[in-house]
Amino acid sequence: MSSWIAACPRGLLAIMAVAALALGLLAACSPLTLLNGAVPEDATGVTADIAYGTLPRQRLDVYRPPGATDAPVVVFFYGGGWRSGERADYRFVGDALAARGMVAVVADYRLYPEVGFPAFLRDAAMAVAWTQRHIGAYGGDPARVFVAGHSAGGYIAAMLALDGRWLGGAGSSPATLAGWIGLAGPYDFLPIVARGVRAG
Repeated sequence: MSSWIAACPRGLLAIMAVAALALGLLAACSPLTLLNGAVPEDATGVTADIAYGTLPRQRLDVYRPPGATDAPVVVFFYGGGWRSGERADYRFVGDALAARGMVAVVADYRLYPEVGFPAFLRDAAMAVAWTQRHIGAYGGDPARVFVAGHSAGGYIAAMLALDGRWLGGAGSSPATLAGWIGLAGPYDFLPIVARGVRAG
């Protein structure tokens, strides 16, 4: 190996060193960090760390385009197997939606092992009900609220849209939603039997 290095021109070695450093830095970044860096944030206003409940993980961030009035609203729930994730990792979702004229709400919810099923659904329903009551102050139209999510968050969005128990328990109803958007969610596995997420 050392004879190969000695035979390489210095310029090639420099390029290889820079490439190795760049790959190392990229490997240290999570895919979410890369996505957050790819979406411009200067076109949106953000109000962060709004409480929709009394517990530490019952918080949300609101992203809005400048001058928004009666804009459609998307409440987004991230994935992570109900075990991991936080709203700050999904800034790119809020920024991307707001840059396209929508008000975006990215909500945290309690996770396993702190809680099991169905606590995360109750938290999500509370976040949606809060949004419907307060989003007008942020330029959103409370009559055009969509729920969306990826992976475990896609399941949460689907349950809020399709099973009236969850929003009903928060003082709302699926009939008040404009729609739901599910991205790669697990939608057909009831009953939940995995020890890591079920209650009890």
